[in-house]
Amino acid sequence: MESLPADPHAEQLVRSLIDIAGEDQIRTILLFGSRLVQASPDRFSAYDLVLVVENYRGFYDALARAGLSRRPPALQAALSHLLAPNVIAFAPEGWDDGPVAKTMVIEPATVVCALSRRAPDHFMKGRLVQRVALLHARDRAASDWITGLVAGARHDILRWVGPFLGESFTPDEAALRMLQVSYRGEVRPESTDRVLDMFESQRPFLPDLLAMVLADAADAGELTRAGQSYQFVRPPSSLECWSVQFYFTCSKIRATARWLKHVVTFDNWLDYIARKVERRMGMRVEITPWERRLPYLLLWPKIMRVLKARPARSKTGAAEELRSGAPR
Repeated sequence: MESLPADPHAEQLVRSLIDIAGEDQIRTILLFGSRLVQASPDRFSAYDLVLVVENYRGFYDALARAGLSRRPPALQAALSHLLAPNVIAFAPEGWDDGPVAKTMVIEPATVVCALSRRAPDHFMKGRLVQRVALLHARDRAASDWITGLVAGARHDILRWVGPFLGESFTPDEAALRMLQVSYRGEVRPESTDRVLDMFESQRPFLPDLLAMVLADAADAGELTRAGQSYQFVRPPSSLECWSVQFYFTCSKIRATARWLKHVVTFDNWLDYIARKVERRMGMRVEITPWERRLPYLLLWPKIMRVLKARPARSKTGAAEELRSGAPR
């Protein structure tokens, strides 16, 4: 787990969260995503945070008292147990006057499950096995706890990426495949180039991480090594490949279902999505008053147009890489 270089906006978000919810309520705050790895962020890019709170209802009550959420705390707390985590917008200075955080709010026991081998989907794991910065920990025990969970999730990478690897693979190839498999676990508006952007922006971290994972697997007798390349001693079985494919299919279904929940938990979600589509795809999306009133009914044509407009092929051949990544 790395430390973040000085970032006044990130520090402001952390201070605001602690001031509003209290030191006892917040166990840890993690930063991931484009703001951390500098993968084409701009001044409108939100900070991607994972906020581990001790009690959902207590946190949402504090947020409501501060006037920073229009959603009823009881509803937010109840939804936290459905397809966790909740994703909320946190903008203590307002959307135009200060930093905005897209914040995943989650309790400790759910974090443990989400980063374990029995995780119901890839939503948390796919994000936190990449570069992550620890912005705040309540104490040394909290720091050690979250660091251990992330390390455990990273140690388990080979189990779910193995069925998508070729007969022989280097740490760089395994790292890229890991990122591709994770991105395929959700429907995203970005082109395949986005995966390459994230991969390049996380050099040398991701290749170094996979080098460690592969070396540990070789020491355990799971892999053999020849120079910089590795091979499985026993390739993943058909049952293991099916199990991993089923896991990612379920993960994509759950990730898509989360969209319905995010529109309830995330303030200004329509404007946020429209801004993200414009930033990532250069496609301006105007939301009409009637679409704001009835988004579930009226927005589907625009959603389908955005998904169809995603570039299917990158100049660097990333699309071919993605299509060739089916499990053995």
